[in-house]
Amino acid sequence: MASWVRILILISCILPALVECRVRHYKFHVVAKNYTRLCSSKSIVTINGKFPGPTLYAREDDTVLVKVVNQVNHNVTIHWHGVRQLRTGWSDGPAYITQCPILPGQTYIYNFTLTGQRGTLLWHAHVNWLRSTVHGALVILPKRGVPYPFPKPDDELVVILGEWWISDTEAVINEALKSGLAPNVSDAHTINGHPGSVANCSIQDAYNLPVDSGKTYLLRIINAALNEELFFKIAGHKLTVVEVDATYVKPFKIDTIVIAPGQTTNVLLSADQKSGKYLVAASPFNDAPVTVDNLTATATLHYTGTLANSPTILTNPPPKNATQIANKFANSLKALNSKQYPANVPQTIDHSLFFTIGLGINPCPSCKAGNGSRAVAAINNVTFVMPTTALLQAHYFNIKGVFTTDFPSKPSHVYNYTGSPSNLNTTSGTKVYRLPYNATVQVVLQDTGVIAPESHPVHLHGFNFFVVGKGIGNYNATTDQSNFNLVDPVERNTIAVPTGGWVAIRFRADNPGVWFLHCHFEVHTTWGLKMAFLVDNGKGPNESLIPPPKDLPKC
Repeated sequence: MASWVRILILISCILPALVECRVRHYKFHVVAKNYTRLCSSKSIVTINGKFPGPTLYAREDDTVLVKVVNQVNHNVTIHWHGVRQLRTGWSDGPAYITQCPILPGQTYIYNFTLTGQRGTLLWHAHVNWLRSTVHGALVILPKRGVPYPFPKPDDELVVILGEWWISDTEAVINEALKSGLAPNVSDAHTINGHPGSVANCSIQDAYNLPVDSGKTYLLRIINAALNEELFFKIAGHKLTVVEVDATYVKPFKIDTIVIAPGQTTNVLLSADQKSGKYLVAASPFNDAPVTVDNLTATATLHYTGTLANSPTILTNPPPKNATQIANKFANSLKALNSKQYPANVPQTIDHSLFFTIGLGINPCPSCKAGNGSRAVAAINNVTFVMPTTALLQAHYFNIKGVFTTDFPSKPSHVYNYTGSPSNLNTTSGTKVYRLPYNATVQVVLQDTGVIAPESHPVHLHGFNFFVVGKGIGNYNATTDQSNFNLVDPVERNTIAVPTGGWVAIRFRADNPGVWFLHCHFEVHTTWGLKMAFLVDNGKGPNESLIPPPKDLPKC
């Protein structure tokens, strides 16, 4: 009888609506499985055979333990995107930054506490391009008895946007690295793993979002795509935005949202139209002169009782270069900044950093397709070189020769950043920027036009940050800073730096460890648009990195 009790307790901990639980246990089996999309089948890496992977549920302040069992012939890590990981950097997940990969046949238990966070985040593989299929939702419910700061929905739906390649994605990027050129773009976008009618192959390639007339739904929308920002809209329906990146915002209504890779957006959807089927569309947003996958993923918002053969009410997705529509959404985002959920924006700054982000071209004698050159990416003209020992281990155990702490706080020389400089080459190195515990930091992220201006969704691990300013062209510290919003700026973990423009973010370095900052376009991360912050311990054990777990993978 006692064993059955234990089983019931474990089940109830996984189903958060049933009982209060402080610890939630999950098991991720990394397995290969055949999937058919676009009339073509291939073997993909999955979690528990699912694409997208399983949704994890927990409550604010719960501890989550996920045992990852690697049963494929790939190295694997899992990143809990947006989780603060306070003092638990060993569970953050980026390969060779906070841990060595989980080798085939090995296991690792990720152990972290969801401190002071509630909302929608995501998890994904953080090695090579495996996150194209290894990803899923992380839903953090408020503490029991704590209401949402918006009308309680009748139900909720998770909506994961992604990309699909007919070819194996590891082969796609490996061929690109060999050639020195950009990789092929995806063959389709997806909504909960399905391209929709764009495939023109099978009715099974479309996803249905079921709703009951008169009810209100919380849509938890996630962009798990590798390389593209996406518009999202539903024919005939307005969306009320209430949260982004697991932080509440002042609610506003809009018909189209834009969401970059790694970002999440919660919206309230009122099923207040006449019964029927309504088109759901996810289409690319790109206002830069680069190639993207132009196809629109489609699904159907299906009112209960509507006949399957009823015509679908359509909507036109925005043009891919609809900057105004993207700006309307982004400019509407403001922190809730209530008494219960204040916006604690740093008002004074200890470290003011200026990071140029963009592409370059370096010599590559073996790159015949690239005429002896390869495309690279850099921050402050430094193309990051991945180490073979994880940076956090090197820091904790004081292993010399793995990294240096001389990452530049600004570019080595001033130029017209959004113009076309004469020098396209970058330098290389495994460099971090060191911060004392609790320092306040401002980073201006400036896009460059070295090859072409382009948007960059930049993600900072281990922290949320406030987006205090943004603009087009070159940042001017004298005039632009006077227009910063230091009252209710949106709080995020991933921000899209506008094409040919800049963004200013602020955060407090109150989390000791080594924390990755990188572009969430996977191609740019692969090319080297990444760096890391090293945050020193503070005073005492509560401000210090915890020791590594015994099962931490070894390089």
